[in-house]
Amino acid sequence: MTLFPLLPFLAAGFGLLLAVVSLLRKTPSFATWCFFAGMTALAVDSLITGIGLRSTRADDVVFWLTAAFVVKAAVPVIWLCFSLTYSRTNVREVVARWGLPVAAVGLLSIGLALGFHDRLLQFVPSAIEGDTGRMQFGTTATLLSAVLLTVLVLTLMNLELTFRSAVGTMRWRLKFVVLGLATILGTRLYSHSQGILFSAPDIAALWGLESGALLLGCGFLTAAYARTGWAEVPVYPSSAVLRSSLTVLIVGVYLFVVGVMAQVVSQVGGAGFFELQALVFLLGMAGLGLLLLSDRARQQLRAFVARHFSRAQHDSVKVWASFSQQLANVTDRTSLCRTSARLISETLDVLSVTVWLLDDEKSQMVVGASTGRPVQEGARGNLPTSTSSAVPAGLRAWSAPFDLEDEREPWADELRELNPGAFARGGRRLCVPLRAGERNLGVIVLADRINGALYTIEELELLKCIGDQVTSVLLNLHLSDEVARAKELEAFRTMSAFFVHDLKNTAASLNLMLKNLPVHFDDPAFREDALRAIGNTARRIDDMIDRLNALRQRPDAVRTVSDLNEIVNEALDRVASAPNVELTRDLHPVPGMLADREQIQSVVTNLVLNARDALGAEGRIQVRTVHSGNRIVLTVQDNGSGISETFMRESLFRPFQSTKKKGLGIGLFHARAIVQAHGGSLQVESEVGRGTTFLATFPVTSEP
Repeated sequence: MTLFPLLPFLAAGFGLLLAVVSLLRKTPSFATWCFFAGMTALAVDSLITGIGLRSTRADDVVFWLTAAFVVKAAVPVIWLCFSLTYSRTNVREVVARWGLPVAAVGLLSIGLALGFHDRLLQFVPSAIEGDTGRMQFGTTATLLSAVLLTVLVLTLMNLELTFRSAVGTMRWRLKFVVLGLATILGTRLYSHSQGILFSAPDIAALWGLESGALLLGCGFLTAAYARTGWAEVPVYPSSAVLRSSLTVLIVGVYLFVVGVMAQVVSQVGGAGFFELQALVFLLGMAGLGLLLLSDRARQQLRAFVARHFSRAQHDSVKVWASFSQQLANVTDRTSLCRTSARLISETLDVLSVTVWLLDDEKSQMVVGASTGRPVQEGARGNLPTSTSSAVPAGLRAWSAPFDLEDEREPWADELRELNPGAFARGGRRLCVPLRAGERNLGVIVLADRINGALYTIEELELLKCIGDQVTSVLLNLHLSDEVARAKELEAFRTMSAFFVHDLKNTAASLNLMLKNLPVHFDDPAFREDALRAIGNTARRIDDMIDRLNALRQRPDAVRTVSDLNEIVNEALDRVASAPNVELTRDLHPVPGMLADREQIQSVVTNLVLNARDALGAEGRIQVRTVHSGNRIVLTVQDNGSGISETFMRESLFRPFQSTKKKGLGIGLFHARAIVQAHGGSLQVESEVGRGTTFLATFPVTSEP
């Protein structure tokens, strides 16, 4: 009796055991439940297949293998759910995006298997004496195999995406899980492709091969459990990885040659020889995959090539160019830390690279990124993500890479506890300070180097250069943040100054009216004027408050075709008259202009109030409008003290520059900004002791 008839039952028992063990975690995740359901389905499939292959009657064989086919229809969809959620940080987003399509595919495959179960497999008697016959796929089985093959390809692509998105120790933790599932599902992809290519493949050999693959895959999964207990690690998959997936290329080439290979093997050795050779081939492919995914093997290969075929241990120019290109695209500290950790891990064969950055406010180090552990605060089993203030204080004495194992200070003990190695033979831990002059910005801790190799002088110098480059980019990000905050503060100051200036002008008009109130209170016309001025002032304050509240939305100005003379009259009506000041209006007919009435009124009010402040005990202000060509000119002229040539040249339209003791220095800056926003210009003519003239010009428009 050979071992092959027992393979399905051994694989079923092994699979059920792993399914039960997977639920021993205290808080099973969605991916854990998918793993449990997937392993249970694989075990049931293998058990039913084993019973069917051991049956002697044709009807019993058809019954059990049909039941096995129904179970096979559910297997790929379950593992597709697992591949979409295993070790992913965006599980909710994935479920929301792929939930309905996956459910639809699952219903389709299971519906085909259950609804047309009588058309899945057929037993065809043989006319040859001594040959009992053969099993043949029906049309429904062929169609279902095509659906399942597509789902399996998507599942393998997602597992590849998860694995390629992980680096360092995270990849080491995922390796055997991905390899085990790739062995199991890859074999099923092979069997389903045979069902598509051939109407009557050797079903006993194919499905027996699936059981052998399940047994081998369970061995890899057991190794993964012994390593990490199937602990999930957060990865950040990129769609670019999925677009460049190797799975699609491998499957495409495979489907092209697999039929020819199967026929050649069948002709050489027959069906029994094919079963043995296929199993040997499967073991060889799994071993090759294990070798290709081994970090230690790749490191030894690179070391052999470097020792015998190259002069330098590292191509410094290539490394520097790679770092410069990658770091040039970072825009924040998080992406800088992730990119730096990944590049150092890949360049120096270090599985655990953790970047710690200084938090100036708390005087402690915090984790920026790590290839060796999750960094989410509070996650189960995670190490703390911050240090005490003793660590940054202890690192001040270091500016070059140093061996952390040689330090015996309390801060070094704390740093070692926060950066434990995952391997007993991971070698000595190394620290690379991120230092700019006397300022300490952080530290990079390297642990778990493949084979525990010691760092050479060349590598220490390379790490010093890498640390300096990371520090330079970090300083640039610091400076960019400071500039952005300074701009925000300056914008806030400017906005506040504009508002306060308009409010000051409004209050000045109201105060002047209140001073005249006791003298002219008995005059009915004055009281009517006063009430109207108070109402206009209240409305103006409300308008200013509305504009201030709307600044966050940055609305466009509301511009309509307006008559400048009407705007000027409305603005002057709001400005209370001052005693001994003559205010004259010389308004000539002008064409329409496209304007925001409130903003232009603010300009007129500001120019008139500035003119009134420049007058002495007696004075004259003239407001004039004229039409000149395709421009409208607004002139505000006074006979006050005038402005010096030096102040006009250096400070007149600059914010926060004023000749008045209580002035904010924002009025003319604001006025010119409004005029320029309307396509015009604001100019000034002045002579000390004789007065000042402001000329605001606006373009004419005839369009509404």
